[in-house]
Amino acid sequence: MREMTRRVCAAVVALALLAGCTPSHDDPPAPAVTAGPPVTLRVLAGSELADMQPILDQAAKATGVTVKMTFTGSLEGAETVASGKADGAYDALWFSSNRYLETLADGKRRLGTATRIMSSPVLLGLRESTARKLGWTGRAVSWPDIVAAASAGKFTFAMTNPADSNTGFSALVAGASALDSSGRALDAAAIDRVAAPLTGFFRAQQLTAGSSGWLTDAFVKRTPPLDGLFNYESSLVELNRANKLSEPLTLIYPADGVVSADYPLTLLARAPAEARDAHQRLTDYLRTEAVQRQIADSTARRPAVASVPRPAGLPESPVELPFPETRAAIDALLTAYLDRLRRPSRTVYVLDLSGSMKGARIAALKGALSGLTGVNTSLTGSYCRFRSREDVVLLPFSDTPGRPLVYPIDAADPQPSRDRLRGAIGTLQVHGNTAVYDSLIAAYQGLTPAMAKDRFVSIVLMTDGESNRGRDLAAFTKFLAARGAAAIPVFPVLFGEASQAQMRAIATATGGELWDARGGDLTRAFCQIRGYQ
Repeated sequence: MREMTRRVCAAVVALALLAGCTPSHDDPPAPAVTAGPPVTLRVLAGSELADMQPILDQAAKATGVTVKMTFTGSLEGAETVASGKADGAYDALWFSSNRYLETLADGKRRLGTATRIMSSPVLLGLRESTARKLGWTGRAVSWPDIVAAASAGKFTFAMTNPADSNTGFSALVAGASALDSSGRALDAAAIDRVAAPLTGFFRAQQLTAGSSGWLTDAFVKRTPPLDGLFNYESSLVELNRANKLSEPLTLIYPADGVVSADYPLTLLARAPAEARDAHQRLTDYLRTEAVQRQIADSTARRPAVASVPRPAGLPESPVELPFPETRAAIDALLTAYLDRLRRPSRTVYVLDLSGSMKGARIAALKGALSGLTGVNTSLTGSYCRFRSREDVVLLPFSDTPGRPLVYPIDAADPQPSRDRLRGAIGTLQVHGNTAVYDSLIAAYQGLTPAMAKDRFVSIVLMTDGESNRGRDLAAFTKFLAARGAAAIPVFPVLFGEASQAQMRAIATATGGELWDARGGDLTRAFCQIRGYQ
């Protein structure tokens, strides 16, 4: 969570609220903020909104509305709403945008009152030295400039997976729309027209992730460093404020436009009456001038109320590019990115087949992996399946590492390749003990530095117990140090009685992330990891 740069004491806030604010000609009058009976508003939200908690804590004191946020990814949240699973479980949504949800018929009809709270455009942040070398300081830069420079190898960048995270999708939409230059929302034909230059552009992408926060942390730690990353303006400003980089980032505002997050706090259509009242009280409070100023100061997001100044140092709002208007156009864009535009990946699945995995556990593993072969046709499942041009490696282990089984996914006709992989998954058998670290080392030995030049390379470790054969964590850490090459992230999946301490140590040592499937939902964990591959 970002640390607030200015704290406004309760007395100052109270005086500001009593004084009110002067609305601009296009703003409604500032609402009167009223307290009411204590109530909890259950909100399904994007993870970047964790930094709003101090302001929400103040809101609870002023209005009686306590916000309980449950964080999830953009696409997973959209599926939860569209499927009806959010009804009854949540009262409201708070994502970066409702635009994707509004292209889903089942999603749009479940949305109620939406109130904009703040905004932040998605931009390219470039290391200052790189921006100077490109001549991009003090002059207008266009998307064709950005695409041409990346395609020529003049800078590298990090970007989230557009199928999982709004920042990646917004950058993808903005780049494709600007290159198309029709002034209209993207359709499938436009995507085909801009595919060639975007393919060159995405060769410069060397880091991906399923969330903007994780991407930023990985960008800071990356060795050797990358030149830039796409993220919210607010996140880039905060990164500069934190002085975590060896040099500041220059924020690039493409002259031909961006796609912005507008953060509508949205009531669900079926929310009960007390939630409707709570939503009104809360949004009235968040849109008062004093609180809008506090949001701008503490999060670097732009206020939604026009009479409130934008955060210091930020330019006028950039040109806003049109968002795709149909689900078909969005599907076409995401499919093109995953199967044609981005660099392909090579992932090694290091799979525990020790005796403790027998019965329901091996069945769960087979089901979760098979779900990635095209049989999961849900909204999220359609985007987390194995992709064209991808190499999938199965490395089963028990007492010792097994023989790696490599399954390339065909570019022209991927489904038969996925079917063959599903057949191999079905033959996995359990026996023996658990040699976790020997098996991880075997996975690394099968991933050469040359592979990482052209592919996203990662390892997924699934085990239900502690390592009890072969090398230990210290030996694995020593192996990593001696290897010397850029780290290949390991994403351990906690399952059964797996040691959380061991798995977290593996994730930390390799720059990966720990996933907890001890509740039994391996399918969800494997699907979420796909955003990082």
